[in-house]
Amino acid sequence: MALHVPKAPGFAQMLKDGAKHYSGLEEAVFRNIHACKELAQTTRTAYGPNGMNKMVINHLEKLFVTNDAAAILRELEVQHPAAKMIVMASHMQEQEVGDGTNFVLVFAGALLELAEELLRMGLSVSEVIEGYEMACKKALEILPDCVCSSPKNLHDVNEVTALIRTAVMSKQYGNEDFLAGLIAQACVSIFPESGNFNVDNVRVCKILGCGLTASTMLHGMVFKKEAEGDVTSVKDAKIAVFSCPFDCTVTETKGTVLIKNAEELMNFSKGEEDMMEVQVKAIKESGANVVVTGGKVADMALHYANKYKLMVVRLNSKWDLRRLCKTVGAVALPRLTSPTPEEMGHCDSVYLTEVGDTQVVVFKHEKEDGAISTLVIRGSTDNLMDDIERAVDDGVNTFKVLVRDKRLVPGAGATEIELAKQITSYGESCPGLEQYAIKKFAEAFEAFPRALAENSGVKGNELISKLYAAHHEGNKNMGFDIEAEGVTLKDMLEAGIMDPYLVKHWGIKLATNAAVTVLRVDQIIMAKPAGGPKAPQGKKDWDEDD
Repeated sequence: MALHVPKAPGFAQMLKDGAKHYSGLEEAVFRNIHACKELAQTTRTAYGPNGMNKMVINHLEKLFVTNDAAAILRELEVQHPAAKMIVMASHMQEQEVGDGTNFVLVFAGALLELAEELLRMGLSVSEVIEGYEMACKKALEILPDCVCSSPKNLHDVNEVTALIRTAVMSKQYGNEDFLAGLIAQACVSIFPESGNFNVDNVRVCKILGCGLTASTMLHGMVFKKEAEGDVTSVKDAKIAVFSCPFDCTVTETKGTVLIKNAEELMNFSKGEEDMMEVQVKAIKESGANVVVTGGKVADMALHYANKYKLMVVRLNSKWDLRRLCKTVGAVALPRLTSPTPEEMGHCDSVYLTEVGDTQVVVFKHEKEDGAISTLVIRGSTDNLMDDIERAVDDGVNTFKVLVRDKRLVPGAGATEIELAKQITSYGESCPGLEQYAIKKFAEAFEAFPRALAENSGVKGNELISKLYAAHHEGNKNMGFDIEAEGVTLKDMLEAGIMDPYLVKHWGIKLATNAAVTVLRVDQIIMAKPAGGPKAPQGKKDWDEDD
């Protein structure tokens, strides 16, 4: 008879074998705080224009070299449950405003690090949480007073360039002026008078070769495809879009044809050819001179398309097909019929061109107010172009945020120090124990100028004391001047380094929520993972696959 081993009394008695549980301050809270601190430490060195890049190799062995926190977190599969909460908060920031993901991580990490000090001093978790929530509420009240300017006209390219520059600078330091100009042109050209701006309408096409400064912007769309037939350029194009293959329709049912002699065989294939010709001729007679198809192009159909001088372009992606329909104002037809004038799209020119050694098809609008604009990004490596694409993404999102709320606050640590100064004085006026937590909340804001300073190789403490001194004199817009030697301050409004108000607003809100959620956990109970034994890692005894 098998020996029954009794379980130790207590919590473990209730759970299955293999389950783990941690409880109390030491085991649960501090353990969670350490995990989140590590995560924040990782992305903190990537904060600001002088932030370092991370080299991340994901589970599919794809290489990423970037300092964009959102991309780093997306590829790092964070396993720790508490760290996951902070990752979720930064994803939420990405969805809400599209920028400031690193802000959330660094701030939540700083809040938790300081909460640990308070808990070790003997404060209870609930007092820390209460203090943090009061301070967060106060910070969001003070933030509108930090607003230093708001743009007059978002249809002016020069003004928009100045606003986007800061967001691009943190990803592509040194190329920010060139890139911000391109992004501003792309955004303004598709920004309608009604004021509804869709981020998806700025497309990016990455083509290897040349350098970043050879990048251009087009009204319309660019596809890395070749034209199928002989016709390679069409002016004043009337476009018929089909979501089906450009081929004769095959019947659903199978049939058997009995052919008795050679003449019948000739007539049989002739009928198919004639039918194909009638279809292509009907498309041509409807006025179309470009055919875009979502499926394969049959040789026979291509022969007749060349005969009737139709340009044929094949797009594999249904998303591309939809975007093209939106750009040219066409309707995607599900079967090969001649389109009516309403179903046809129009654009000024469609042509095949060579960029570097890559063939591309360009659908171009001459007029400014198109529905979609494309940035053709050039670069020496794929990794570099991916990083530029992320910078473009941040720039476009910044424009979208400014469409929602035009207010701007000074960047480079100016807003953070102003908030820290005012929240500290608010903490002084609170009588209860939560005043310690409020002061620590203010101290957490110092993490940003300190990160900027350390990443630039400057002493953090010296910068923070200088910033406080300047802000106590009433210079609200003084921030850290990255370009100068040593610790130097500069008026951020004059330097044009400003962040959108909403980025800070949501960042503070989401980071505080995430930190408070992590602090509220006092017990971690992990069930035994499902599934049988794991497959052996090494394939030492396996046969080689022939």
